Amino acid sequence: MILKDFLPSPHLREYVRKHQIIRFEFGSRASIPAKVYCPRPEICLLFFLRNVQKVNIHGSADVLSHYRCTINGLHTLVTNRHTGNDFWCLQIVLQPSTLYLLTGIPAFELTNTFIDAEAIWGKEIRTVHEQMCNSDEVEAVIGLAEAFLNRLIKNSKFGLQGIDKVGAAILNQKRPLSIDTLASDSCLSSRQFLRRFVERTGVGPKLFDKVVRFERAFFMKNAHPHLDWLTIALACGYYDYQHLAKDYKYFTNMTPTGFYELDTKAPERTFGVVEVRQDLVF
Repeated sequence: MILKDFLPSPHLREYVRKHQIIRFEFGSRASIPAKVYCPRPEICLLFFLRNVQKVNIHGSADVLSHYRCTINGLHTLVTNRHTGNDFWCLQIVLQPSTLYLLTGIPAFELTNTFIDAEAIWGKEIRTVHEQMCNSDEVEAVIGLAEAFLNRLIKNSKFGLQGIDKVGAAILNQKRPLSIDTLASDSCLSSRQFLRRFVERTGVGPKLFDKVVRFERAFFMKNAHPHLDWLTIALACGYYDYQHLAKDYKYFTNMTPTGFYELDTKAPERTFGVVEVRQDLVF
């Protein structure tokens, strides 16, 4: 069983936040619960090396299957993710603007949905996927992914601009954001800034910041279940518990405690693992 985050190579960090390896092997007759996946400020490239994951919006009966190589847009909705008995996945969490820079696809077209990466990169990504499937070594799989990303970056028609660093800045800040300040820092008018941010990130900066804060609270509770919700709220930039509870209601239609208890049924708990913001390792 593996559930671990890895830092990308230094030259890729302006484009990639992290690599996440997920490797679970359940018994052939095991009944595997769905993983309830909270809204996250993530646009990802996923490689499924064994069973393909299935997903549905929480509360919906419509279950869709991911592709062998999937581009997953930012999600502001709770989803249920269904793994197979032999699950081996590399999830590459991109910097907020990276997908737009590599493809030119407006990120808002992928918000709360996903597409087949082979439809974008064809034989090249299919070959990379086949090579990954022939390896059981984590380092080798990540190496193949990074070589592929290096080629994409080298051939990209778009260079990094000031606006492309804003999403990453929001991910790391814990203070209220100012649209005017962010726009000024990007050398854009407020109107230009909003349009380009949505184009690159998938949602507006205020909603993006709201998802970031919510995810931070979610992972803090997972990492420190003994902490009360008020302590978590204040540590994550909320004014008070009610402010946090309002965001939980907005994103999950549940209370903080109710959603936390739902997460305790996640499949990784079978192995005694809790998904937290792990310290990144090399």
